[in-house]
Amino acid sequence: PAAAPAAPAAAPAAAAPVVDVEVVLVDLANKSAEKLNWRTSIVDLMKLLQLDSSLAARKELAQELHFTGDTNDSASMNIWLHRQVMIKLAENGGKVPEELKN
Repeated sequence: PAAAPAAPAAAPAAAAPVVDVEVVLVDLANKSAEKLNWRTSIVDLMKLLQLDSSLAARKELAQELHFTGDTNDSASMNIWLHRQVMIKLAENGGKVPEELKN
């Protein structure tokens, strides 16, 4: 019996479009009734994204992102979290301005 023809090779997956994170966040901020300082505040960034921004939620996020500092020092943790979230967005294809990753 003749062998079945080989299946055509799958086409390479199209590259995901780059998302301009700043444009998306500015648009959300413009639509928000609340004035949020999402550029520097992890709490405001989470609120803008309609995520739980409670201390418990931020501590959980810090654990997921492998924060090695003291989670009871919320100021240091919050600064670290904001930077890590922006870095993760960039690592996953988002276009993030350098000043938001520092």
